[in-house]
Amino acid sequence: MKRNAQAGAYAAGLSLSILSDDALRDIHLATLEVLERTGVFIEGDDALDIFADGGARVDRSSKIVRIPPHLVEEALRSAPPKVVLCGRDPANDIVLEAGRVAFDNFGEGIQVIDPWTGELRPSVKQDLADSARLVDALPDIDVFERSVAAHDVPQPTAALHQAEMWFTNTSKHGFMGSENAYISRKLFAMAASIAGGADELRARPLITWVTCPVSPLKLVRESCEIIVEAARHGICVNVLSMAMAGGSSPVTLAGTLVTHNAEVLAGLTLSQLTERGSPVVYGSSTTAMDLRHAAASVGTPECALISAAVAQLAQHYRLPSFVAGA
Repeated sequence: MKRNAQAGAYAAGLSLSILSDDALRDIHLATLEVLERTGVFIEGDDALDIFADGGARVDRSSKIVRIPPHLVEEALRSAPPKVVLCGRDPANDIVLEAGRVAFDNFGEGIQVIDPWTGELRPSVKQDLADSARLVDALPDIDVFERSVAAHDVPQPTAALHQAEMWFTNTSKHGFMGSENAYISRKLFAMAASIAGGADELRARPLITWVTCPVSPLKLVRESCEIIVEAARHGICVNVLSMAMAGGSSPVTLAGTLVTHNAEVLAGLTLSQLTERGSPVVYGSSTTAMDLRHAAASVGTPECALISAAVAQLAQHYRLPSFVAGA
């Protein structure tokens, strides 16, 4: 098991804190106001039932759920502050806690440059296996993120083909989108076969599921299913907002942080109402939109500021975080 260096602790790492304590408080209070007064679009019927049973105000006709502040605060208290990302080899287990920094390869690419021909082509199943073996050999990459998509398999079951490739080609923990409830359950069965059974997998989860809210303020059916299935199966879920300032969220960074925070905390609350203590990662791939080209601007100063801010928010909530970068 590895506990990597802590950002800003002694001489081991560098940290960037751009939000004051007052700013963190203001963003949190604004988020609670948005969740209670504006609400979040929740598409999954099962999720609507869970929110209603938990005490949220649910409008079935519009599918808008208004979450009172005490439910959000209770969810934040029950979500674990530490997550152990287990690998097939216990030596590759990674601890996420209190500012410790780990790295992954990120994804998901849709094309590759063929290493033998130099051709730019759509990625295939074998490319995923090759990238998993590469990550397995790199000591500074701590976990594997499904790197490329397999376009040479039936797409309704592509996630299962992709899981097969990285499960069998890396001994490190893996992150991947599980698409919906059906695929999530199949992935759990695959991982349980590797771990030695469902109980063994719950004790040492080999996979973290990833789902992205649809900005602004929507948890579509697939996202709801993934969050609920993760909680029921004891699998960690990375709720990863991909808001774009000036596009799908307010143009101001403060406004975008509130929208982003509301989306992640809505997912976290759903997880905790499903099963208290379920592991959740506070995720972000949020950036600003290039208003000239209507494209996500990654690797920009705005992206860096947002990434630093969401990492601070996760630390403020005592949650492990996953922050995208370039």
